[in-house]
Formats: sequence, structure tokens, C-alpha cells
Amino acid sequence: MGDPDGYPDQDRTEHRERVPELVGASRPAVAPRPTGAHRAPDEPDEEPAAAPPAREPLWRGVVRGTGELLITAGLVLLLFVVYELYVTDYLTGQRQDELTQELREEWAQPPAPGEAPQLRQVEIGDAFGVLRIPRLGEDYARVILEGTSETELSQGPGHYEGTAMPGEPGNVALAGHRVGKGSPFLELDAMQPGDPIVVETADSWFVYRVLGDPATGDLDADPSGIPGLQIVRPTDIDVIAPTPNQAASAPTGSYLTLTTCHPRFSARERLIIHARLEGTALAKAELPDGPPALFEG
Repeated sequence: MGDPDGYPDQDRTEHRERVPELVGASRPAVAPRPTGAHRAPDEPDEEPAAAPPAREPLWRGVVRGTGELLITAGLVLLLFVVYELYVTDYLTGQRQDELTQELREEWAQPPAPGEAPQLRQVEIGDAFGVLRIPRLGEDYARVILEGTSETELSQGPGHYEGTAMPGEPGNVALAGHRVGKGSPFLELDAMQPGDPIVVETADSWFVYRVLGDPATGDLDADPSGIPGLQIVRPTDIDVIAPTPNQAASAPTGSYLTLTTCHPRFSARERLIIHARLEGTALAKAELPDGPPALFEG
């Protein structure tokens, strides 16, 4: 039977084959490549997953941590040393300048009626004199404060409370840091027999001489039996007795004692210098620039 549209069967087939594809028309989906258990035997295997990194041994971590800790501790120690040696010296130097100016201004004022300047009541923390030691430098001068706590010693040499005042019978005992805080007694071990130690007060100069034999340089050969230099334990306080090393005796003269730590960078012992007053007080009105002992070669 013929086609009702009037097209022979062959013609319809050929017409369908000539219909073009539309732009954007979907194509048949491509099946995903089989993997794992579904992969064909002749297909290559995938690359294996990377193995996790090996864990660091415990001992190696401990060693590295210890090394870092030691380096940090070393840096902290270095900073502390720099602070103690240089920063505190600078700060104490600034404070000494301030104390010197304050003391000069105080001394320039007339004393109260009936009061001698050198007999003024001294309280803890007060500045009352200037220590000069030519052996430690032509310009060596340190303001002395009353008291020997760290508050005073961080500013300069301190006077042991209860010991004699300059020029009085007994023992003028002064303490000072060896290293840091201005290092006032850093080179105290360089003192020689006969070296002058001069104390300046409001209206007088007092010259003390280191004990020993100046002719031989022997610090242990003073006729008094008191050594010019000695090393003692911190508990040996007889060195600041009215007569040095004789705690039970009355003063046999006018002495001056300097104490500091020994050796350097240690407080294990104390370095002691003993001196005796030479003559009497010298008036500053007659010697405004200082006694001759300050200018000895």
C-alpha cells in the first residue's frame, strides 16, 4: 500500500538521514573510566598515595629545645652584664652630678646661727662630703652619702652609720661598689702605703694616708700593726671598729676605712683599705683648691 503522504518509503528514509544536527544539541554521555575493582585487567594502576613524613625522634626535639633555651639564657645574661657594667655606671654618674650640684649649693649657704657646718646633723640618705683619691685618677671625686643600704650605694659611696665622721677620733668607715653602680672602688686594690685619701666637707679638708711602709711599699709593715690592705670575710666587721681590727678597744687615733667586694664580680670576700688622719683639718678658706696632697705625683 502506498504512503498517504505521497512519499515512497525510500524517500522518507533518505529525508531523515539528511536532517542536520542543531547547534548545542546534547551528545551521548561518555561512560566514566572504570577504577579500582571495576577497572579492566589491562588498564594501568593509579599512583599510590604519598606516605606521611617520618616523625622526629623525641631526643632530637629535646636537644633542639635545650639549645634554644641556652641561647636565650645567654642573651639574657649578656644583657644583664651590659646593664650592670655600663647602664648603672651611667645612671650613677648622672646622679653624682646632681648630688655634687646640690651639695655645692648647700655649702654656699651660710650656716644657721651657732651651728658649725661640719657638725650639722646628718640623716640617712644625706650627702655630706666628697671623697677624693688621687691614686684612682686626678679627677676622682665621689659624693658621700650617709648609710650603706643599696639605696645609698647605688648613688655613691656610703658612710657606715654610727662610725666616726671626718676628722673625729675613731674610724670613718665608707663602703662602695666594686663593679657597677658607678664602680667607685673598682681599682681599690691599686692603693699603696702613704697614698692620700682626702675627704672634703663644707669648710674643711681632711687628709688620710694609707697605712704601711711607704719606703718599701709593704702594706703590712705599719708600726700600728694595722695593715693598709686586707682581705676578709663579709662577717668580719671588726675592720670598721673605732680602732680597726680591735673591736673591744677605745679609739687610738683617727682612721679611715674603705670596704668593697672582692674579687671583682663577686661578693665572696671584702677588700679593705685602712688609712690614718694626717695632722688636723685644713680650712677651705685658706686652701680653696684643695690641700697639696691632692696634687702629689
